[in-house]
Amino acid sequence: MALEIERKFLVSGDAWRSAPSVYLSQGYLNRAKERTVRIRVAGEKGFLTIKGANKGATRAEFEYEIPLADARELLSLCDGPLIEKYRREIEFEGCVWEVDEFLGENAGLIVAEIELNSETQIFAMPNWVGEEVTHDARYYNSNLSNCPYKLWSST
Repeated sequence: MALEIERKFLVSGDAWRSAPSVYLSQGYLNRAKERTVRIRVAGEKGFLTIKGANKGATRAEFEYEIPLADARELLSLCDGPLIEKYRREIEFEGCVWEVDEFLGENAGLIVAEIELNSETQIFAMPNWVGEEVTHDARYYNSNLSNCPYKLWSST
């Protein structure tokens, strides 16, 4: 089984902005707590991703590249608004950080993620990494499509 071990952090400052970005658009065919089924267009590639329930910072993840035309068509079948963001990949002391700058209903939110080999793996954090939000479900992309960041102050 494929596992994803991921930690999420808020981002501060602008030092991360110099890395090249890719535009991502994604939506959900299923957003149940037990599983999510996501369609993503990243640049000129399409992906189907199935994720299991979180157990700490770990969950099952299966991701498959699919034809771009299929991914675009499947996005039209997704429920709720699409998540749109720019992603930057930044190498720092042997690890790759993914920094997502959200757009649209989630504009203003910037999150950094790091995938690890174990939940106890030690890693260095760049100075632009702030508060950890790994265990705050509001920051899951599947939840951001239901309750966008711009609505948080009113909930």
